[in-house]
Amino acid sequence: MPASKPRNLLFIMSDEHNKRMLGAAGHPMVRTPNLDRLAEQGVRFTDAYCNSPICVPSRASFHTGRYVHDIRFWDNAIAYDGSVPSWAHRLKAAGHRVDSIGKLHFRSAEDDNGFTQEHMPLHVVDGIGDPIGMLRDPPQPRVASLKLAADAGCGDSTYQGYDDRITAGAAEWLQARAQAPDDKPWVLFVSLVCPHFPLISRPEWYNLYPEADVPWPALYDAADRPHHPFIEAMRACQIYDQGFDDPAKVHKAIAAYFGMVSFVDDNVGKLMRVLADTGLQDDTRIIYTSDHGDNLGNRGLWGKSNMYEEAAGIPMIMAGPDVPQGVVCRDPVSLVDGFPTILGCAGVAPAPEDAELPGADLMDIVRGTAARRTVLSEYHAVGAATGAFMIRHGSFKYVHYVGMPPQLFDLAGDPEEARDLGQDPAYRGILADCEAAMRRVVDPEAADALAHADQAAKIAALGGREAILAKGSFGFSPVPGTKPVYN
Repeated sequence: MPASKPRNLLFIMSDEHNKRMLGAAGHPMVRTPNLDRLAEQGVRFTDAYCNSPICVPSRASFHTGRYVHDIRFWDNAIAYDGSVPSWAHRLKAAGHRVDSIGKLHFRSAEDDNGFTQEHMPLHVVDGIGDPIGMLRDPPQPRVASLKLAADAGCGDSTYQGYDDRITAGAAEWLQARAQAPDDKPWVLFVSLVCPHFPLISRPEWYNLYPEADVPWPALYDAADRPHHPFIEAMRACQIYDQGFDDPAKVHKAIAAYFGMVSFVDDNVGKLMRVLADTGLQDDTRIIYTSDHGDNLGNRGLWGKSNMYEEAAGIPMIMAGPDVPQGVVCRDPVSLVDGFPTILGCAGVAPAPEDAELPGADLMDIVRGTAARRTVLSEYHAVGAATGAFMIRHGSFKYVHYVGMPPQLFDLAGDPEEARDLGQDPAYRGILADCEAAMRRVVDPEAADALAHADQAAKIAALGGREAILAKGSFGFSPVPGTKPVYN
């Protein structure tokens, strides 16, 4: 198949969108008509993953096209600082307009993050972020986690207001491009903050999902929850579920999350309509994805920070000129595939040093011409008692923990990941094959040691463990113009 003509690209990233919460993915209740229509018009990747299930390292990995252990932006206090070339740097150097609108979660707007212009960016707090998440020896209980249940329900929030402004700003940006076209294809990165908690949804969206009708989380009962040491340590740190002492709170939280997903879908629809109304859709591709997922109560877990499909899996949809329509692609992909995909869409040749990048152009993956590779996600942040590394090996998902037993799931027969095969002698050969495949991508012991060393150095630079504890933590990053609330 011949190479596609260079096109504009509208890349939309939401925050914490569980890939199952999508009509196109078969969810029986969540209403996402615009994303469903986008999937009908293009390609939906069923097995897409973030490269780290937490905001800062996930976004750094996406931006640079490199795995976290390579770039060493490990957690929400060691943020991307422009020092590693990004796809935005490559586009700008080639003379393309490449703007961002919304959440970036990098160190600072003072850094050269590669964009021609950053509009209303959200970066880490004070250029420092959330250092309490680096306290992993042992992990520190997050008191702020208890606010998740307390806040959940119907209402307004600063995050919804921020997304209103992001969407309006993106619409104006697109209208301006239609009126004054650029000489080269442009890239607009629109980064929404919902459905990231707080789990608060406006009435028009919340009321779509009666509390009595929303589904109960899977494997929520105590007898069904897994007892792996990594997950137990995570529960002891991220104590979200301790706040859900009443089933009504669980129902409110899920209804609010569903409502925020529909709110995100509505914002995507607004931008799709701008492309149609301005005529830009004939020369513009759209990619929709998220920086990671959300456990949403499954297994008694909330937030992200683990390798279950709800947290590490993400929605990913691509549509527009030259993109096949109505295709469901089951090849595993991840956010590092964004780098070659974005450059390829704009018609920008990769730099020589980009040849070693682990990603592949999504168009090549759909065509079946991409080289075989192993998709990796890793985690070294808040609550991680040790480094965690996940790969896909056919239908199997393998999770390697440094110094802890591995996990193995057969997603074909067990999509809910209810049966851990990691200690089953019958799967010893598969387990060995998976570990070998993972080690061809990363040395887990070396990466884990490097993460701990970098975090120890950062902790010392910030005055040590006690100084960090004295400052406290906050539940979520504040929108521009507001301050974090420490607990």
